[in-house]
Amino acid sequence: MLKERAKAVAYWIWTLDLVVTSAAFLLAWWLRSQLAPQLLPGLFPGELYPLSRYLGLLPLVLAIWTVLLVNREAYTSRRTVALHQEAWQVVQVVAVGTLALAASGWLLRLDFVSRPFLLLFAGLDLALLLTEKLVVRLGARSVRRHGYNYRTLLIVGLNPRAEDVARIISEHPYWGIRLLGFVAPNGERPETFAGLPVLGSADDLPRILRQEVVDEVLFILTRRQIGEFEDALLLCSELGIRARVALHFPRLRARVLLEELEGIPMLTFTTTPAAPFPLFLKQLGDLLIAALALIALSPLLLAIALAIRLTSHGPVLYRQLRCGLNGRRFTLYKFRTMVADADARLGEVAHLNEIEGPAFKSRRDPRVTVVGRLLRRLSLDELPQLVNVLIGQMSLVGPRPPLPEEVERYQHWQRRRLSMKPGLTGLWQVSGRAALGDFDDWITLDLAYIDQWSLWLDLKILAKTLPAVLSARGAA
Repeated sequence: MLKERAKAVAYWIWTLDLVVTSAAFLLAWWLRSQLAPQLLPGLFPGELYPLSRYLGLLPLVLAIWTVLLVNREAYTSRRTVALHQEAWQVVQVVAVGTLALAASGWLLRLDFVSRPFLLLFAGLDLALLLTEKLVVRLGARSVRRHGYNYRTLLIVGLNPRAEDVARIISEHPYWGIRLLGFVAPNGERPETFAGLPVLGSADDLPRILRQEVVDEVLFILTRRQIGEFEDALLLCSELGIRARVALHFPRLRARVLLEELEGIPMLTFTTTPAAPFPLFLKQLGDLLIAALALIALSPLLLAIALAIRLTSHGPVLYRQLRCGLNGRRFTLYKFRTMVADADARLGEVAHLNEIEGPAFKSRRDPRVTVVGRLLRRLSLDELPQLVNVLIGQMSLVGPRPPLPEEVERYQHWQRRRLSMKPGLTGLWQVSGRAALGDFDDWITLDLAYIDQWSLWLDLKILAKTLPAVLSARGAA
């Protein structure tokens, strides 16, 4: 019941978001077209196109905003999300949405979409959405403080973790969670625990669930105690009461997800992103951008190939075996920047390595050709990897693909960088690239990318990549 009610609330908030965005869109048109020419005729000498022209653009605006709001998880429960986090989500949606709208206007040749209108719309939409979120949040918190719209929770277990959960809930009354008390394992029966009543023991749970209004039961038990409450879990299922189990796995960094395989529930432990829709958008963006980039850059690619062919002996492309997602091996393509027998001469230059660990980086590598040095400086030698992106072996953003012999020398914690598809650029590239002399620092940045991944992070890395390449910071 609570789950269905939460969905209904999410639908209403989504509707309210679109109404507010539509109002900002119409208000921006009125201010720019009707009011601005009267107040500032020097800056805005004429009116915009008729409103009927702009109304045709509104469905595209609402579609873009819906995708972004869903991607930013704006319709999940807000009970335990800080206000500044929700405000930051709104800022991201409006900023990315405005850029997407501007790009759509350029691609579709919508010449009536002016920059002042877009900026005015973005400012109004941001202000109205933030005001809406604040009003909704303060209103919901006020309602919960007065005892309405709350969930009743029963905690099963008497231990320090159960006490911590009770304390955290009591410190956040605006979450709308009312603690009924505790249920003790059989053999333990104090009158109170953590300042709340102990309503009974494990054998008393069926009676408690029938007599009390219980929305959720939280089992906080040791692994040895779970068997004692197996019947209680089944009873919650029969009564339609949501049951949660807090499991304790020491030193486990993975997120825990509950998945289902043909009706069989499974606990999934993962340290990689597990958001299907954002990951789908990432894959779709990789394919579209790689295809468009290969077409647009084809004259440059031909010019580079010709320069390599005329200035040194050997093939234009350098093919090398690399490790991709979870160690899958694939052939990586690059423009050749070294002499043809560079691999055979690696032992001769091993003493020039400037990075600690299994990787090899050197700014003074004598095997690099004159054209190759320029290509490396501008990272143009990486452009053929757009083919790897197009066929799904790489992504635009991700950890760089290592050599198999490097992976064989990895420590256990370093292998986790293989848990996401490798990329053309990443945090390492925009944080100094080869100037980072410590291999562990390189790996740490890759793991930070995996742990913090989002579409917004990918966009920020892509935006920082071009300045990093042009400045040639740390280029090898």
